[in-house]
Amino acid sequence: MTVTPQPAHVLVVDDVEANRDLLARRLQRQGHVVEQAEHGQQALDQLAHGSWDLVLLDVMMPVLDGIETLTAMKASDALRHIPVIMNSANTEMETVVKCIELGADDYLPKPFDPVLLRARVGSSLEKKRLRDAEQRRSASMKKDLEVGARIQRDFLPESLPSVPGYEIAARFEPAREVGGDFYDAFRLPDGAVALVLGDVCDKGVGAALFMALFRSLIRAVGGSQLETGSGLSLEQRVLHAVTVTNDYIANTHGRTNMFATLFVGALNPVSGQIAYVNGGHEPPRVLGAEGGVRLLLPPTGPAVGMLPEIPFTTGRFTLGPGETLVILTDGVTESRAPSGALLGDDATDALLAARADSADRLLQRVLDAVHLHAAGEAPADDVTLLAVRRA
Repeated sequence: MTVTPQPAHVLVVDDVEANRDLLARRLQRQGHVVEQAEHGQQALDQLAHGSWDLVLLDVMMPVLDGIETLTAMKASDALRHIPVIMNSANTEMETVVKCIELGADDYLPKPFDPVLLRARVGSSLEKKRLRDAEQRRSASMKKDLEVGARIQRDFLPESLPSVPGYEIAARFEPAREVGGDFYDAFRLPDGAVALVLGDVCDKGVGAALFMALFRSLIRAVGGSQLETGSGLSLEQRVLHAVTVTNDYIANTHGRTNMFATLFVGALNPVSGQIAYVNGGHEPPRVLGAEGGVRLLLPPTGPAVGMLPEIPFTTGRFTLGPGETLVILTDGVTESRAPSGALLGDDATDALLAARADSADRLLQRVLDAVHLHAAGEAPADDVTLLAVRRA
């Protein structure tokens, strides 16, 4: 059974009127809407208006020939996706080959054979419909990712808490439309300040979904305990937040094999003491008042969400006057240059060690260095930083 092609909008370009009329009649009998042009320039003028599905383009024409017309179409963002079938005599095969190399989809020899005409027109139109469907799917996915990116940004704090005697700053750049990094900082009723930064394994949509889950658990489960002020120490309250989050992820979503490196801390603004759990995360840096890295905060347990009932321990240190705590993801240290070289810990520490007027300027300096190191290459990982500076 012969399948009749769906109707299409076709432009026939030929300087010979008899050829144009012959092709137009045969295409119209197939149900297509056909318009005609006498040469390439006229064709380009017509293609600039309306929606087109196919062009049948003669090779030899005055004013603008087939090669020049095809070249102009492929150079145009609006026209390059319209399929083109070259019309040629057998003596013009070398030129036809050049047209195919320039992007023509097929060719139709003269004199025109009606069966071959139907087959090649049908094939070209089917390829265009497949391309159009793919572009629609791609546009739909892009729109979904844009919505996802907006939702993810809403999961990050709209503003950072204002704490007398302290400056809190952050930077977040996902490698893709959505990412697996997250940060949070929020005041607690008893005056403490929660500091959270995490990096979910993997990239893209899956990581973004788990990023939202981790962040919500820390806020809901950990926050409810942190806010009680029920006589528990800072260490106990931070440990509870991480332990409950870990067990929920591992027991409920263990089959997904998703986990996160996670730093959760609680700052006492009066004393400057910070109790924390570092679940397999890149060691945060404590910068001295006169510059330099004074202290590294290595992991106090494994990544969060890998297995239930994993034991975590806590750490505690005091952030002295003029000192800065910088928490960052490995998207900073593992930023890649075009050569493949990593930025590395030493270069990162050197950037942090140099004095800065504020925590905000310090983080911007690091981010600028990451961009410079990448030299325009697409980032391989999300980049997130959170800093607390004591005046």
